[in-house]
Amino acid sequence: MNINEAACQSGLSVDTIRFYEKSGMLPKITRGKRGWREFHADALEWLITLGRLRTTGMPLADVKRFAMLVHARNANTKTAAAERLAILEAHQQRLRQRRAELAACETYLEFKIKIYRKQVKP
Repeated sequence: MNINEAACQSGLSVDTIRFYEKSGMLPKITRGKRGWREFHADALEWLITLGRLRTTGMPLADVKRFAMLVHARNANTKTAAAERLAILEAHQQRLRQRRAELAACETYLEFKIKIYRKQVKP
Protein backbone atom coordinates (compact mmCIF):
# COMPACT_ATOMS: atom_id res chain seq x y z
CA MET A 1 0.00 0.00 0.00
CA ASN A 2 1.13 3.56 -0.57
CA ILE A 3 1.64 6.23 2.08
CA ASN A 4 -1.87 7.67 1.70
CA GLU A 5 -3.44 4.27 2.25
CA ALA A 6 -1.14 3.67 5.22
CA ALA A 7 -2.20 7.02 6.64
CA CYS A 8 -5.88 6.11 6.29
CA GLN A 9 -5.47 2.70 7.87
CA SER A 10 -3.22 3.85 10.71
CA GLY A 11 -5.04 7.08 11.51
CA LEU A 12 -1.81 9.06 11.20
CA SER A 13 -1.06 11.92 8.87
CA VAL A 14 1.27 11.49 5.91
CA ASP A 15 3.65 14.00 7.51
CA THR A 16 3.72 12.01 10.75
CA ILE A 17 4.49 8.81 8.85
CA ARG A 18 7.35 10.52 7.02
CA PHE A 19 8.66 11.85 10.34
CA TYR A 20 8.55 8.38 11.91
CA GLU A 21 10.39 6.95 8.93
CA LYS A 22 13.09 9.66 8.93
CA SER A 23 13.52 9.23 12.68
CA GLY A 24 14.22 5.51 12.23
CA MET A 25 11.15 4.41 14.15
CA LEU A 26 9.79 2.23 11.35
CA PRO A 27 11.20 -0.95 9.87
CA LYS A 28 12.88 -0.46 6.49
CA ILE A 29 10.29 0.84 4.03
CA THR A 30 10.74 -0.51 0.53
CA ARG A 31 10.16 1.63 -2.52
CA GLY A 32 8.45 0.61 -5.73
CA LYS A 33 9.63 1.16 -9.28
CA ARG A 34 8.46 4.78 -9.20
CA GLY A 35 10.32 5.39 -5.94
CA TRP A 36 7.16 5.55 -3.87
CA ARG A 37 7.06 4.02 -0.41
CA GLU A 38 5.39 0.62 -0.17
CA PHE A 39 3.97 -0.15 3.24
CA HIS A 40 3.54 -3.79 4.14
CA ALA A 41 1.73 -5.32 7.10
CA ASP A 42 4.69 -5.05 9.50
CA ALA A 43 5.15 -1.34 8.78
CA LEU A 44 1.42 -0.68 9.14
CA GLU A 45 1.41 -2.51 12.47
CA TRP A 46 4.29 -0.30 13.61
CA LEU A 47 2.49 2.85 12.52
CA ILE A 48 -0.48 1.81 14.62
CA THR A 49 1.76 1.00 17.59
CA LEU A 50 3.61 4.32 17.37
CA GLY A 51 0.35 6.20 17.02
CA ARG A 52 -1.15 4.52 20.06
CA LEU A 53 1.93 5.18 22.18
CA ARG A 54 1.83 8.85 21.23
CA THR A 55 -1.94 9.07 21.77
CA THR A 56 -1.45 7.85 25.32
CA GLY A 57 0.99 10.70 25.85
CA MET A 58 4.22 8.73 25.79
CA PRO A 59 7.05 11.23 25.32
CA LEU A 60 8.55 11.15 21.83
CA ALA A 61 11.98 10.33 23.25
CA ASP A 62 10.55 7.19 24.90
CA VAL A 63 8.71 6.21 21.73
CA LYS A 64 11.94 6.57 19.75
CA ARG A 65 13.91 4.58 22.31
CA PHE A 66 11.29 1.83 22.32
CA ALA A 67 11.27 1.64 18.51
CA MET A 68 15.07 1.64 18.33
CA LEU A 69 15.19 -1.25 20.78
CA VAL A 70 12.71 -3.23 18.69
CA HIS A 71 14.56 -2.63 15.42
CA ALA A 72 18.08 -3.11 16.82
CA ARG A 73 20.23 -6.05 15.83
CA ASN A 74 20.10 -7.35 19.39
CA ALA A 75 16.32 -6.87 19.66
CA ASN A 76 15.70 -10.48 20.64
CA THR A 77 18.00 -10.46 23.65
CA LYS A 78 16.71 -10.59 27.18
CA THR A 79 18.36 -7.25 27.95
CA ALA A 80 16.63 -5.46 25.05
CA ALA A 81 13.29 -7.02 25.97
CA ALA A 82 13.76 -5.97 29.60
CA GLU A 83 14.46 -2.40 28.54
CA ARG A 84 11.38 -2.31 26.31
CA LEU A 85 9.33 -3.70 29.17
CA ALA A 86 10.69 -1.04 31.52
CA ILE A 87 9.71 1.73 29.08
CA LEU A 88 6.18 0.38 28.78
CA GLU A 89 5.75 -0.21 32.52
CA ALA A 90 7.00 3.29 33.37
CA HIS A 91 4.57 4.75 30.89
CA GLN A 92 1.75 2.60 32.25
CA GLN A 93 2.46 4.01 35.70
CA ARG A 94 2.34 7.57 34.34
CA LEU A 95 -1.01 6.77 32.70
CA ARG A 96 -2.41 5.41 35.96
CA GLN A 97 -1.28 8.50 37.80
CA ARG A 98 -2.76 10.78 35.14
CA ARG A 99 -6.07 8.88 35.26
CA ALA A 100 -6.20 9.38 39.03
CA GLU A 101 -5.47 13.10 38.61
CA LEU A 102 -8.20 13.40 35.97
CA ALA A 103 -10.68 11.54 38.17
CA ALA A 104 -9.99 13.96 41.03
CA CYS A 105 -10.43 16.91 38.67
CA GLU A 106 -13.67 15.47 37.33
CA THR A 107 -15.02 15.07 40.86
CA TYR A 108 -14.19 18.69 41.59
CA LEU A 109 -15.75 19.80 38.31
CA GLU A 110 -18.97 17.92 39.16
CA PHE A 111 -19.03 19.70 42.53
CA LYS A 112 -18.70 23.11 40.85
CA ILE A 113 -21.34 22.27 38.24
CA LYS A 114 -23.85 21.40 40.99
CA ILE A 115 -23.23 24.76 42.63
CA TYR A 116 -23.76 26.68 39.39
CA ARG A 117 -26.83 24.66 38.42
CA LYS A 118 -28.44 25.64 41.71
CA GLN A 119 -27.65 29.30 41.01
CA VAL A 120 -29.02 29.16 37.46
CA LYS A 121 -32.25 27.26 38.18
CA PRO A 122 -35.36 29.41 37.71
